[in-house]
Amino acid sequence: MNKQIIFTPNAPAPIGPYSQAVKIDGRLYVSGQIAADLAASQAGIQAEARQVMVSIGEILHAAGMNYHNIVKTTIFLKDMNDFAEVNAIYGEFFSGDYPARETVQVSRLPKDVSVEISVVALID
Repeated sequence: MNKQIIFTPNAPAPIGPYSQAVKIDGRLYVSGQIAADLAASQAGIQAEARQVMVSIGEILHAAGMNYHNIVKTTIFLKDMNDFAEVNAIYGEFFSGDYPARETVQVSRLPKDVSVEISVVALID
């Protein structure tokens, strides 16, 4: 087993005892990312979703990957009424060959944000 912890200062630092991402045996597991900047969450769901996707991109880049490598995502929403707006922002980061995905509504997220996204990526 070849386990590597991935960290980049270009994405929010973990707020607990976990890593931004772990790379192991050709897979990258990215922890749930939130818009840690409170100003982004106050700016609305679109700004928050965009910041989350940009942070995911920075973590992917630190691991030598990009959005094309993502095979699975999980989106957690505080309000399912935000689905269409988050979906539109999310879609801007892919050019087809979309990853598998589920989206679920949860009662609360860390730091009271409105969206959290985690991904699994594979090395080409």
